[in-house]
Amino acid sequence: MAEQPGHVTGIGGVFVKTKDPKALAQWYREVLGLEVKPWGGAALPFDTPGHPPKVSWTAFPDSSDYLNPSTREFMINFAVDDMDAIVARLTAHRVPILKRDDEDPFGRFAWIQDPDGTKIELWQPKKG
Repeated sequence: MAEQPGHVTGIGGVFVKTKDPKALAQWYREVLGLEVKPWGGAALPFDTPGHPPKVSWTAFPDSSDYLNPSTREFMINFAVDDMDAIVARLTAHRVPILKRDDEDPFGRFAWIQDPDGTKIELWQPKKG
């Protein structure tokens, strides 16, 4: 039986809030060598030599100190293969869609929240 469309295919981005985005971008540029672009972020190609073949996703218990000393919240971007199938699955599970954008130059987007209230951005990259 062929696998149905509508699955997360990988991490599409990680987004953080900060009081001084320019200073933080400069730190990442200078300290970690990220090629921060004028739009404020960095694209990290998967085909960069030495890049791991996979990206991890892990759920930690509330009691975990793995993220200490940080107390920051986050938003995660998951790249998807079929936005319509994902939205249909979300609707079937009664997950509210916070917003959709099918006209963005980078592809199609939808935003939701998980049961803990963490915002998730779903992204179907533009083909070609």
